[in-house]
Amino acid sequence: MPSPGVMPHTHPHGSTDVDEPADIGVAFFLNLAFTLVEAAGGLWTNSLAILSDSLHDLGDSLSFGLSWFLARKARQGRDDRFSYGYRRLSLLGALTTAVVLLVGSLLILAQAIPRLIRPEHSNAQGMIVLALLGLAVNGAAAWRLQRGRSLQSKAMRWHMVEDVLSWAAVLLVGLTLLVADVHILDPLLSLAITAYVLYGVIRNLRRTMVVFLQAAPDELNLQALDRGLASIPGVLSTHHTHLWSLDGVHHVLTTHLVVGRMARKNDIVEIKRQALHLLAPIAPEHTTLEVEYEDEDCRMRM
Repeated sequence: MPSPGVMPHTHPHGSTDVDEPADIGVAFFLNLAFTLVEAAGGLWTNSLAILSDSLHDLGDSLSFGLSWFLARKARQGRDDRFSYGYRRLSLLGALTTAVVLLVGSLLILAQAIPRLIRPEHSNAQGMIVLALLGLAVNGAAAWRLQRGRSLQSKAMRWHMVEDVLSWAAVLLVGLTLLVADVHILDPLLSLAITAYVLYGVIRNLRRTMVVFLQAAPDELNLQALDRGLASIPGVLSTHHTHLWSLDGVHHVLTTHLVVGRMARKNDIVEIKRQALHLLAPIAPEHTTLEVEYEDEDCRMRM
């Protein structure tokens, strides 16, 4: 008969969702290099829309750089200091990116609002050239990320698609300015891009803080999981059930399962098997099941 407090641990260190660092690295350097070109081009063309999009690309570059670092770091696995690995570093990167984008967005807004009242001339030809270059660079980065299958890669690829759409809007404004002197379109597009960036920043900042505070993931029902564990034949009750996320994608679950005092080794092995089968759809990165006998004292029991 096993001793009280049997704790099986699952930790799929060979996870298949680790991104290919080379692909992320190429996307990062493409995006960063073009961000610098874009910022210079925005000043050259006197286009706030392009400067606003360069801010958007700066945020993407920071995110991609962090993703590249994490993709390399994730392959090292955990160590004695960081027993869960390094996935939570992404939260620090998300906070840094959010602060940079918030400050930059406020600076763009401070420039764009006065231009709605007194529009300034923008270099339409330059805007068109930069838009075509932006479509090519961001399209190439999105294509490079096609091989990635993880949620991280998919999110990065969608960032690139969004950038392609932004540059299509800049191209449309540039073409319009070639035939019509409607320079208020540039600050209007700048406000639209900045509003989109702020919306994304605030939404992601909220998600980041929720993960930082170790809340249960929104898409998972902790109470339903707990009821499912308690319904396993041989389980009398559960307590101290916790579900939280390392980085918003990879989750951790711990729980205490109470069994009858006459439970045998085979009974407990079967209970653990059914519990892990029940948890398989959410695929926790780490799972800890502590099995206790009903006449055993547990300081965690409510």
